[in-house]
Amino acid sequence: MRLSVVIPCLDEGAVIADTLGALQGLRAAGHELIVVDGGSTDDTRARAAGLADRLLDAPRGRASQMNAGAALASGEVLWFLHADSLPAPGTAEAVLQAIEEGHGWGRCAVRLTGRHPAFRVIERMMNLRSRLSGIATGDQGIFVRRALFDSVGGFPAIPLMEDVALCRRLRRHARPACLDAVVRTDSRRWEQRGIVATVLLMWRLRLAYFLGVPPQRLARSYRPCSSPTAES
Repeated sequence: MRLSVVIPCLDEGAVIADTLGALQGLRAAGHELIVVDGGSTDDTRARAAGLADRLLDAPRGRASQMNAGAALASGEVLWFLHADSLPAPGTAEAVLQAIEEGHGWGRCAVRLTGRHPAFRVIERMMNLRSRLSGIATGDQGIFVRRALFDSVGGFPAIPLMEDVALCRRLRRHARPACLDAVVRTDSRRWEQRGIVATVLLMWRLRLAYFLGVPPQRLARSYRPCSSPTAES
């Protein structure tokens, strides 16, 4: 069974080469790396060249970029990773095992790179929340059978909360496999904005989304506070 790892990016020149370099073992094992650039103005594309099987351009926005990558993927399983997220050793094998055991989709456990004790609490809360709700975030490395992804229409074309919206679609078919295998995500944006400020911002945005506030409206309040590729 072949994995197609889809990585959306925008101005990620500082990290993309390290991310892709760490994933070369997957390529050697016959899996596929797809990088989808949303119009970077830095050296992201140059640094990614040669380290991915496909380097694509797509309209800016995680949903459109990931859908573009999925459309050209050749693997039976799609695995969506952020440009600053790295699976720990053995995580890819755990993903494939979950699919082979009959799970249609799932998520990994997130681990933030920051050393502050607050990050350990945040990780546990994120992983517990997704286990209870069946809703994962992009930082948790969502994976899904290609056929199931296509059957639900992929990521909705919205500028924010595309990961939550996809999980809602997938959850109608089955609960996710919640793996203990880890994806390590860079905590730089939490540290730049402030840990408490970031937590409060994400709570406010998610609450507003669940109460029916349109993602387009949420995006207007979110983008000034973050980089274009920050967690949604």
